[in-house]
Amino acid sequence: MDKIRKYELMHKIVNELEDLKNSQQAFIQKLGKIEVDNIDLGDKRLEKELPDMHQRVADNLDTIASILEDFTSQADNYNSTNNIDALKEQEALDKL
Repeated sequence: MDKIRKYELMHKIVNELEDLKNSQQAFIQKLGKIEVDNIDLGDKRLEKELPDMHQRVADNLDTIASILEDFTSQADNYNSTNNIDALKEQEALDKL
């Protein structure tokens, strides 16, 4: 795989990880809303299950955020080390 394609794939993965992080955050918010609504309702199964679900999703979110931070740094370093912008410019010139 050439350097430009590798960087583009890395950038795609960063975007997918960001989407995954946003989805997990939305999931946590929805769980929180259900937990609040259940305060009035008092459903025993929800009281039992939701806190554990919330914790598992929060743990996943922490892991995703950590991976995203590390992988973004890795992609940025790869971009800098390999001067991807200059390679893209040269590739565009070569196509002319």
